[in-house]
Amino acid sequence: MQAFDSNTDAYDRAPCGLVTTKVDGTIVRANTTFYRWCGFDAAELIGARRIQDLLTVGGRVFHQTHLAPLLLMQRAVSEVKLDIRHRAGHKVPMLINAMRHGEGDAQLDDFAFFIVTDRDKYEQELLTMRLRAEESLEAKQQAELALQAIDRRKDEFLATLAHELRNPLAPIQAVVALLRKEELLNPQAVWSRGVLERQVRQIARLVDDLLEVSRVAEGKLELRRERVDLNAVIRQSIEGSRNLINASSHTLRLTLPDSPILLTADPARLTQVIQNLINNAAKYTPTGGMIEVAAARQGDEALITVRDNGIGISAEHLPTIFGIFAQLAPAISRAQGGLGIGLSLVRALVERHRGTVSVTSEGIGQGSEFVVRLPISLDQTDYALPSTSRSASVVQSRRILVIDDNEDAALSLAMLLDSDGHDVHTAHDGASGLKQLLESVPEVVLLDIGLPDVNGYELAKRIRQLPEGRDALLIALTGWGQEQDKLDALAAGFDKHLIKPVDYPMLLDFLR
Repeated sequence: MQAFDSNTDAYDRAPCGLVTTKVDGTIVRANTTFYRWCGFDAAELIGARRIQDLLTVGGRVFHQTHLAPLLLMQRAVSEVKLDIRHRAGHKVPMLINAMRHGEGDAQLDDFAFFIVTDRDKYEQELLTMRLRAEESLEAKQQAELALQAIDRRKDEFLATLAHELRNPLAPIQAVVALLRKEELLNPQAVWSRGVLERQVRQIARLVDDLLEVSRVAEGKLELRRERVDLNAVIRQSIEGSRNLINASSHTLRLTLPDSPILLTADPARLTQVIQNLINNAAKYTPTGGMIEVAAARQGDEALITVRDNGIGISAEHLPTIFGIFAQLAPAISRAQGGLGIGLSLVRALVERHRGTVSVTSEGIGQGSEFVVRLPISLDQTDYALPSTSRSASVVQSRRILVIDDNEDAALSLAMLLDSDGHDVHTAHDGASGLKQLLESVPEVVLLDIGLPDVNGYELAKRIRQLPEGRDALLIALTGWGQEQDKLDALAAGFDKHLIKPVDYPMLLDFLR
């Protein structure tokens, strides 16, 4: 479906009703077919009524709760059956397709209406439309272009959502890090700090998962392959899930082979896969359950099995369990804040490693078993695993300037850096940032991209032109984390790119 051209006879005489509205539903144009079907003329509709005003009461509720939100998020809706209220008062059943598009600076919604008389005719009309689309190469190409546009808008929406979520996360995480430095004596305060730490990590993980699903789908997720010991990766994954397992008093049974199983894989992504499966087992198993994790070698493949005695999966849902946003009705109450994208991400990451993942279950209440198969490394010669721990050396005191329009984010990060012995100054817009730069001559500048008076990339270029900023370590600290954002930062003169909420140990590594 593409934007309609209302300046043609084909538009006006189309066998379906065509309507274009503003985002709020106000009708801005329609064709003769639609006027005839609903009984209104142009003067009664254009600028005078919203599309939802023509729906029945139930249709208006559906528009508000489903149709409008779907257009906002997905930019397109297809094959929705609603009744239009004719000017004479009777109802006209319609099949509706809709798409949101831009015209200049405005966003408009295009609707295509098809009259539905009975179920058989409705299905026949759908079949006829699909057959005609299959026979038309032009229609196929237009459909592909529309899908690509929807994907682009989806990615833009996810990137914007991640940015908006990361901004408030940054000061919260910095404050939690400050609290971690304090020796708390009150048990309730210690518990509260732990809750904050866990929930901030959970929100940050959900934001990352949202973006990673999109990156994987586009083939943009880079794997950093190295030789890894599967046994060590599984142990590390279990440690990451230990709090969730203990919180539900589950029993964990681990079965690993005596000798290492060596893979050529990205250890961080592989840990993500296994930890997602273990977390799911812990969340969807009632308190006091059993979780079994095992690894074995079978021919040229490594098998990773995660089994539980939890709520199980019905046979009808097994084929769709790895779909994005898939959550089973019995599982939603136990999702604990998940978005239903974990298993979709698991499958995508496993396939990127040239492996497969499958699931079996005897049914509801019978538990489930997930099996990941990965190709093993041809060379199984034992070797010493590289150390992944970060250096614990003391960081030399630095003069640091933090420029961020979010005052909470700037001040909380400044306090955290100050507690580690650094001389920190803050500014909340580009003009005051440049002034502070000239006064303090910092060694390090942490610069937000979205400032109120100047773009962070432009400000970075100005800083590089000044003698006081020419040799400074310039770090972009931003909620924008897509690959293009990192390339833009490097082109503007940044040395490093950090995503909010800041990975503080990584920042300390940069300061070293």
